[in-house]
Amino acid sequence: MPKRSVLDPQGAAVGHALESLGFAGLKSTRVGKFIELETAAADTPEFRAKLEAVCRDLLSNPVIEDFRCEIDAS
Repeated sequence: MPKRSVLDPQGAAVGHALESLGFAGLKSTRVGKFIELETAAADTPEFRAKLEAVCRDLLSNPVIEDFRCEIDAS
């Protein structure tokens, strides 16, 4: 997601469109991206550290974006 301090014109456009469709009461609208990875790796502390590094160093731009990693073991 864009950091709160970064202007998000796409989020603003979506917010205005939602308001024009009658969706009132929005405080803010932000637009980001999701990247889904499927792996056979075991959920270990080492794997989580590697995933965190990949998200930080490759999949996001830490200057303007915040990220989070979620693991769904289902």
